[in-house]
Amino acid sequence: MYVSADLIWLAVALPLAGFLLNGALAIWRPTSKTAVSVIGPAVLLGAFAVVLLVFRSYALSGIATPVLVRLWSWVPAGSLQVDLSFVVDRLSLVMLLVVTGVGSLIHLFSVGYMKEDPGYARYFAYLNLFIVFMLVLVLGASFPVLFIGWEGVGLCSYLLIGFWFGEKANADAGKKAFLVNRIGDFGFLVAMFLLWTSVGSLDFARVAELAPTQLAAGGTMVTLITLFLFLGCAGKSAQIPLYVWLPDAMAGPTPVSALIHAATMVTAGVYLVARTNFLFAMAPLSSTVVAGVGAATALFAATIGLRQYDIKKVLAYSTVSQLGYMFLAVGTGAYVAGIFHLVTHAFFKALLFLGAGSVIHSMHHAYHATHSHEDAQDMRNMGGLRRHMPWTFALMLIATLAIAGIPPFSGFFSKDEILAAAFARGAELPLFRLFWLFGVAAAALTAFYMARLMAMTFFTSPSRCPTDRPNTCSSAWPSSSPSADWSPAGGSRWRARSCRRGWPRPRRGSGRSCSTSTTWTSSTRPRSSARFAGSPRRCSGRTSTRGSSTGVVSRDRPAWPARWAGSVLGSRRGRWGSTSPCSSPARSASSSS
Repeated sequence: MYVSADLIWLAVALPLAGFLLNGALAIWRPTSKTAVSVIGPAVLLGAFAVVLLVFRSYALSGIATPVLVRLWSWVPAGSLQVDLSFVVDRLSLVMLLVVTGVGSLIHLFSVGYMKEDPGYARYFAYLNLFIVFMLVLVLGASFPVLFIGWEGVGLCSYLLIGFWFGEKANADAGKKAFLVNRIGDFGFLVAMFLLWTSVGSLDFARVAELAPTQLAAGGTMVTLITLFLFLGCAGKSAQIPLYVWLPDAMAGPTPVSALIHAATMVTAGVYLVARTNFLFAMAPLSSTVVAGVGAATALFAATIGLRQYDIKKVLAYSTVSQLGYMFLAVGTGAYVAGIFHLVTHAFFKALLFLGAGSVIHSMHHAYHATHSHEDAQDMRNMGGLRRHMPWTFALMLIATLAIAGIPPFSGFFSKDEILAAAFARGAELPLFRLFWLFGVAAAALTAFYMARLMAMTFFTSPSRCPTDRPNTCSSAWPSSSPSADWSPAGGSRWRARSCRRGWPRPRRGSGRSCSTSTTWTSSTRPRSSARFAGSPRRCSGRTSTRGSSTGVVSRDRPAWPARWAGSVLGSRRGRWGSTSPCSSPARSASSSS
């Protein structure tokens, strides 16, 4: 079946229709979640099908030149003629497959992840619009059309990062992303002004044709143009010094983090350098700057990821580091290797974020059931989850092996190409050997902090004692910590479990116990339970018999669900004495015996 490239506009029109429909539902029928659940993913799957058919036809036709799809005249202003045109070539088709393919999977995941959110329709409207602008960005046949998508993804990132804007931290994170990206956008605009002044055109094909004759290779003008372009890329793709917004982008829902970090916004800068490779090839100084900043960012972000405890922050700094790899590739001149790593990174990073979302979702449910206020994203509160979430563990393990560069997984081949290109370029310019060394060090650190993430989440015992459950604050606190099971095959299926079948308990005196004196006050008890209303009761003069806690504590304990009380508290009586930290020594001795 032959599908003309002229129909590529359908890939943009379908998500746009989804945005309009979901936006209308968000305004007039915000409770129509079934319709939203069908429309949101369906339009992305339809766009992916269109891209697949166009890709197949383009590949079978043997066309080597780009296909220009002109929609209408946009800016007819004297000598400045800008058409709203799309370009279909190998680079844009690869990006289209990544954006629509990975984006479709993230939309499907979002149906279950966000179903209970009151802003469900608004969420899918923003998500569809995000894809629309990203598709315009990669299909634009000129700098102004690409800039529409460039600004659009910045707007949608602001809307999605600050989606839960009721909390000030989330709103501030959205504003931070928006403002930092404006710095990069300034550089993009200046580059377009300089291009128009020097070449007289803003179409990619026309600029590629005129640049060798209008601009001197290695000259000041082409160097300025490419450096300002790279400023825009550094803002959008979170490179030094404009990387600061990306870790805070974790304030949004986890599927949004997967979409931003894997398939859309942050890859835009790498795509722009690859699209304008004819300009960077004429500016060796700018290419060296791109490679140097990329190598430094790869190493710098990897060192930050070593000491993060928020599971999403670890993956965020990992994204910054991997983007540095991509810029190292395109700065070296290995454009194919850079796009290759962009594709492989899109898949394993999306898998890692969605797996992290599954873990966070489970932890939230477990803490909600026990009226705990622990941080569900802190890896120090996790541990031993591989037995309860085997699917999540297996899939995240595959993605971890890929990002760590372990053969035969995809990350090994893309990283190997980048490092080989940087090392080979070092024969001509020794500075690239230093960049290669940075890349090797970043690869080693990536393997380390990803292994640390997997160990803290799925293998080890929790390393922190909850501060809002006085009856579990002992050397054996994990023995009453709940976990939950999420089964991808059966949807959201929760089975609350006690730690008797969950987290392995730490040894007494292992350093992971709450062996310090503890006084529970109104500021440390759970606020969600009515049982804690009023002033706390004290156990005057009595001491806890568990572990080595000798402080005065409160008798109050969270209102645990009845179905958990028997197994959890029963296991504690059988192994660690009385469940009450205020029990008398005689009663504790009889219980433990």
